[in-house]
Amino acid sequence: MNSIHKFKIKSISGSIIDFEAFKGKKILLINVASECGYTPQYGQLQELYEALSDKLVIIGFPCNDFGGQEPHNQGQIQEFCTINYGVTFPLTEKIKIKGNEIHPIYKWLSSKEENNVLDSIVSWNFCKFLLDEEGHLLAFFPSATEPASEEILDLI
Repeated sequence: MNSIHKFKIKSISGSIIDFEAFKGKKILLINVASECGYTPQYGQLQELYEALSDKLVIIGFPCNDFGGQEPHNQGQIQEFCTINYGVTFPLTEKIKIKGNEIHPIYKWLSSKEENNVLDSIVSWNFCKFLLDEEGHLLAFFPSATEPASEEILDLI
């Protein structure tokens, strides 16, 4: 079965995030934006990251694909997240998650042909993908699903 552990991506600070390093932990991936109605979810994401760091990795993917709600550069995004929400979980470089320039990770996440589990449509900011300890896709959650919702916590 396909695993997300085959991917690497640049972090917001320019270092490399290697998904292979997360073997043995669940992974929650979220496309994030600073000027979205769902932006306060950063707070819950940080709380989860701190409370469950022994078994969960959270990674935010800044993107400006929905409503132009992430117009900032990477330094501004990182500063916003740190100052307003105390974010310490990894953030990637700003990416495209739809269209012809879709990042390979999001192509894999949203296509059953790629991930062997399900097709999903990322229709707005703060959509969530949960993966198991072997890097296999478990579930997709829409923006309105809170990070600390029972639906997500039951799978962690």
